[in-house]
Amino acid sequence: MKRITIVGGGSSAHVLAPFFSSLNYEVTVLTRRPEVWKQKVSVEFQDEFGKLKRQVKGTLKKITSDTAEAVNRADIIILCLPVAKYFNMLMRIAEHLDKDREVFIGMLYGQGAVDLMFEEVKNKFNLKNMVYFSYGLIPFICRTKKYGEIGITYGAKTNNVVAVNPKEKFNELEEIFLSKVCYYFFNDEKVHQSDNFISLTLSASNQLIHISRMYGLYFKNKDGWEREEDVPYFYKDYDEYSAKVFEDLDEDYEKIREKIRKMYPDEDFKYMTRYLELVNFSYGFSNKNIQESFTTSKTLNQIKTPIMLEDDRYVLDKKSRFFTDDIFYGLAIAKWFAIEYDIEVPTIDTLLKWAEEYLGITILKDGHLNEHCVYNHIEIGIPPKYKTFSKDNLIK
Repeated sequence: MKRITIVGGGSSAHVLAPFFSSLNYEVTVLTRRPEVWKQKVSVEFQDEFGKLKRQVKGTLKKITSDTAEAVNRADIIILCLPVAKYFNMLMRIAEHLDKDREVFIGMLYGQGAVDLMFEEVKNKFNLKNMVYFSYGLIPFICRTKKYGEIGITYGAKTNNVVAVNPKEKFNELEEIFLSKVCYYFFNDEKVHQSDNFISLTLSASNQLIHISRMYGLYFKNKDGWEREEDVPYFYKDYDEYSAKVFEDLDEDYEKIREKIRKMYPDEDFKYMTRYLELVNFSYGFSNKNIQESFTTSKTLNQIKTPIMLEDDRYVLDKKSRFFTDDIFYGLAIAKWFAIEYDIEVPTIDTLLKWAEEYLGITILKDGHLNEHCVYNHIEIGIPPKYKTFSKDNLIK
């Protein structure tokens, strides 16, 4: 029996926990709030209108806040946390791993140069038998219905991309983990191996989607909304302005991608793509424009805009991971590449400047990234943050 530890209480944890426990895996949840989690967990498969189609139930082996207890016997460890918390959690986990036993450690979303995080942890703790991996995008659309007990999925992506190090471990990982998600529960979902992690870091994924939409919503509603019901849905009400910002942002990223392709002509970057190419591949769509890809999505139309109440108005939530993850571990990394390669990225600059003003922080100083920028206890996650970083090991 394989032992899997799920770290954190994100929405993806509420899907994975019942999935794998229903398959007779020994599932442990490592959480700060073990008293809230239930031994019996489930995930609901819902249609685009919220109607229940079927349900998967499972039983957890262990629920704990003790890191050593949670991970020291695990065969697979999955982080279901905000990207900004990945590195610190990996450092905590690494202290308790058996150096002589193979363990697979990964996450369902690989934004933020996660390979640099893994390499530092691997070297610091001499974890020569650690296999690390990440999806490029979370393979299913998920939400939490009842924390610690019930998750929701609206469906899966048709095609998913995963990077693994060492690369030759992909087939083994697919057998013990990937296939259980990709084929068993969704039937038509497939997984493909990316040759490198940088393709995940620089693809047009959440880091572009979220922050461009947040800016588009702010630009048209700078004073927020009087009533919660007046707040547009994040995707269902996606407008032309947000789409234009996203298109321009994707163009900035494409300049960086193209530079890397030219610098490393022998590397395979087929999964480092523009947005429309990525979304059509992921979902099996044939969208012709960005706005249509969101407004017609049957799996995204239930998702609301993250908001908070401030001075009797509803405004964009300043504590949302759409800022800490997608600015600090998304746009800031792209800007770092742009500075290194002397590439002009006007839309990235505009969005970073807006984030500075909206959040009250300093991300850029005299055209350079402020490496000491901290917001909501989160440090900026640019590549030089990691001790093992060098410009020669960017392509992994």
